[in-house]
Amino acid sequence: MLTMRSALERAQRLYGANTAIIDAERRFTWSEHMDRVMRLAAVLQENGIGKGDRFGIVCRNTWRHCELIHAGYWNGAVPVPVNYRLAPPEIRYILEDGAVEQLFIEETFLPLLDADAAAPWRDRAICIPGGPGAPQTALRSTDNLIADALPSDGHDSGEEEDAILLYTGGTTGRSKGVRLTHKNVFSNGQQCTAPMKINSADVYLHVAPMFHSADLLGTGYTQAGAAHAYLPVFSPENLLQAFQDYGVTSAMMAPTMIILTLQAPDFEKYDLSSLNRVYYGSSPMAVEWIRRTMAAFPAANVQQGYGLTETSPILTTLDEDVHVAAMESGEYEILKAAGRPLVGIDMRIVDIDGHEVPLGAAGEVVVRGPNVTVGYLNRPEENEAAFRGGWFHTGDIGKMDENGFMFLLDRKKDMIVTGGENVYSSEVEAALYTHENVHECAVVGVPDDKYGEALFAAIVVRPGSSLTENDIIDHCRGLIGGYKIPRRMAFVEELPKSAMGKILKTEIRKIYGEKSR
Repeated sequence: MLTMRSALERAQRLYGANTAIIDAERRFTWSEHMDRVMRLAAVLQENGIGKGDRFGIVCRNTWRHCELIHAGYWNGAVPVPVNYRLAPPEIRYILEDGAVEQLFIEETFLPLLDADAAAPWRDRAICIPGGPGAPQTALRSTDNLIADALPSDGHDSGEEEDAILLYTGGTTGRSKGVRLTHKNVFSNGQQCTAPMKINSADVYLHVAPMFHSADLLGTGYTQAGAAHAYLPVFSPENLLQAFQDYGVTSAMMAPTMIILTLQAPDFEKYDLSSLNRVYYGSSPMAVEWIRRTMAAFPAANVQQGYGLTETSPILTTLDEDVHVAAMESGEYEILKAAGRPLVGIDMRIVDIDGHEVPLGAAGEVVVRGPNVTVGYLNRPEENEAAFRGGWFHTGDIGKMDENGFMFLLDRKKDMIVTGGENVYSSEVEAALYTHENVHECAVVGVPDDKYGEALFAAIVVRPGSSLTENDIIDHCRGLIGGYKIPRRMAFVEELPKSAMGKILKTEIRKIYGEKSR
């Protein structure tokens, strides 16, 4: 059966004596971890959460968060991890839209229950302890409930039944609930195992927030009976300390996280010898930073992954051998590719009418495969638009070369049409990044009375440097066509980002759309 319960059963049966959880607080073998998971499944049942019911989780990256998700898999219930960085009304929207019946909330986030938005769940909340001490609350705690419960046999799920409900980051609009089935999640774990060289000796560090689809990369490590470690709060120092203390072998990070970590003043003092795989994703990384990553982690294979919440999440990988060959040859263009599709994924580049375009031509990326979601919760119109003719329309613009490498050009919504010309913001950003004083940038389209849309650049200047509008315009001449050069721009201290470090262009449009007219 392609279910996450069967994956957990296999890990317990084949790797019971192996380490499952590594944490500063304690460690568990797979047998010990599954004993807690089965007791927590009983807790779910005692609180009315049965097969198909949804329960919310507001919690940082911790092993207690993990055992809640696994208890849902074991019990046939559907966990709904919630982005704790959202405002209370946004959290309420997710809980209501997902018809969440029970809320598990980490001790550090208990003040959220005082907000009116969380009122309906105050009497249905259970505290997740935030450390080794007893929670400072009158609420029941998961640790106490687990200690008093007997292990439950739970409920098996069918492959096509929902395993987890994840809400998109809302980078292109209001957050949507993505229904991922057991088959979706299980399949992507299998698809990632070979190209990412996952095995039972691994220690995978969960750096991506567990409410984000990127964290599902850990599925393959569960299937392999590997160990899991968790980073509750990202900082370069916390990350490097975790690498050293837990003997981490592999981790997935957004480029922003990698760049900040490489600039940590005490980088050299940490023992990083266990690290043998570094994955980056959620956005491209400039060649110079790829070079610095490979130099900083010489024992690690560096690999890129591209995917979406709707695809559980990985679709393509740009493998380590491609990175090494590009650095050795100096032919860096291939490093702009998102990679090749994983086994079992069909991918096409199509025009507006759904017809496949020639190699090298731009079009929308559409995919199908066992890891593709069954659809959005409560969104019939968006389901109809996104799933057509058996293909999921990603909303990403890309092109395919003759060797099967897919190059992402832009989000469909981020393509700018100015004076009748199509401009891909990623191409303009690539030109800006070649300026030595540009630390970060984002290019969006803003309303323009003459051209319909105009290019607007938000730029973070490298510390200790300075830039002017003329500097940027002069730099871009000779690199990109004149109509692609942004003539409107703002120099800012930082860019708005999602929890995964992805730049939120919707926020930039909101801030500067009217100001720039």
